Amino acid sequence: MINKFRDISLKKDGERGALYRQLESEIIQLICRGILKPGQALPPSRELAQVLQLNRKTVVAAYEELDAQGWVETKERSGVYVAGNLPETPARSIDQNNKQLTSNRQPAYSLVNKRTFDTATQANSDSDTNSRGALPPLYKIDDGFPDPRIAPIDELVREYRRLGKNHFAERFLMYGPEQGSYRLRVELANFLNRTRGMQVTENEILITKGTQMAIYLTTQLLISPGDTVFVPEPGYRDANQAFELAGAKLVYIPVDKDGMDVDRIEQLCKKKVPKMIYVIPHHHRPTTVTLCAERRMRLMNLATMYGFALLEDDYDFDYHFTSDPLLPLASLDMGRHIIYVGSFCKSIAPGIRIGFMVAPEPVINEAAAIRKLIDRQGEQLLEEATAELLNTGEISRHLKKSHKIYKERLENTCRLLRTRLEEYLTFERPDGGLAIWAAYRKDISAREVAANAGRLGLKISDGSNYFFQPGNSTPNNFIRVGYCSLDEKEMAGAIEIWKQALRSFAAK
Repeated sequence: MINKFRDISLKKDGERGALYRQLESEIIQLICRGILKPGQALPPSRELAQVLQLNRKTVVAAYEELDAQGWVETKERSGVYVAGNLPETPARSIDQNNKQLTSNRQPAYSLVNKRTFDTATQANSDSDTNSRGALPPLYKIDDGFPDPRIAPIDELVREYRRLGKNHFAERFLMYGPEQGSYRLRVELANFLNRTRGMQVTENEILITKGTQMAIYLTTQLLISPGDTVFVPEPGYRDANQAFELAGAKLVYIPVDKDGMDVDRIEQLCKKKVPKMIYVIPHHHRPTTVTLCAERRMRLMNLATMYGFALLEDDYDFDYHFTSDPLLPLASLDMGRHIIYVGSFCKSIAPGIRIGFMVAPEPVINEAAAIRKLIDRQGEQLLEEATAELLNTGEISRHLKKSHKIYKERLENTCRLLRTRLEEYLTFERPDGGLAIWAAYRKDISAREVAANAGRLGLKISDGSNYFFQPGNSTPNNFIRVGYCSLDEKEMAGAIEIWKQALRSFAAK
């Protein structure tokens, strides 16, 4: 057994992050590659620590995280075992050369109509969530945004000003690489490798203006009119519209407490293989649930079996409160099936339009060619300033500070919802993310509540942007409650107005 662990490679210089996180990632890969089987015992922590020349506490911490995420199970007085509910996977070896940082990876899916696309249909625009003629809101309960008041804006402006006054500022004011600032891509690769267990280089990263641009570019690369795309339901409207704009036929996959229904995906693949599956495995939008370990493995296995692409939207990685954030699917994929997109918009502030796409270099080059047609490049000064904040650790310090603040705001908002609105709605405290998913009583219309609230000075969701499957009765009593952008006093005031807006639905 212990021989299976001897090839584990860990970097003790901090380049890939904490040792226990590296070990956690390596063990997950052994499971996903079928080297470790469901129900198989893992080595005792002391023995594994000796083989890998680690402190035993490092191994214990990795085992605890794997247990929390559902990859292993701990049996009292017996040991740690690979979770028995995980799917059986044929053992697959791995090209050790491909495991290293490389620019030679090739995608396992095909690109379509490189750099040339047909005109697609026009998508619908978002609707106003409050009634016309409403007063300017005193408060806004948003969809799940960070609080820009605690963002490291002073530090960012300082670096922006320093770079702008520097003797080499002229080159940042000229055209730069379509892929984005080279320095930012280098720093971002280091950041993703350290925090998300990935193994990418700067050549496999494209800087975008937020996650939405990355989703759009991916769609233009992969989707032809008539192609099938599986999307979650409830899901993210803007992504769906991008797919429809490219002429895709959407197939809606139910989402439950464990994420997208992989059983349903498997059934549908036997009839018609999709070109792509859009998945939000960590803090699904809007329901905030996390795709469980067993479904993650099965989804990856299906991508290998059928050859479709997975578009992984990790818009909300950093804020997880019950354990460390779950490593993305892309950390297991080695660049074969997944295009990974994310941004700093939810980590810092929505107005800081720094997003990214991670994919094999040939894909990034094609995406950069399309990006050049719609937006020649990003803003080099902002990108260079962001790179400096990554390099100095300022962004990491901000994430650590805001993590504590947002966890406190989550607890405060849950308490207020339970004590003030218990008779009107139900919810479960999320494990992480920047929002709470709640359901009104069946007799309460989210649209009517939003209209009432707007007249009283509160802007709140009308529940219209979550369910999209045509032909079905669309639920209208769900709401996504962002809790991070309002402090304790502000949230109390907002919920008091919300309660007033609900009084017409008081139980008789």
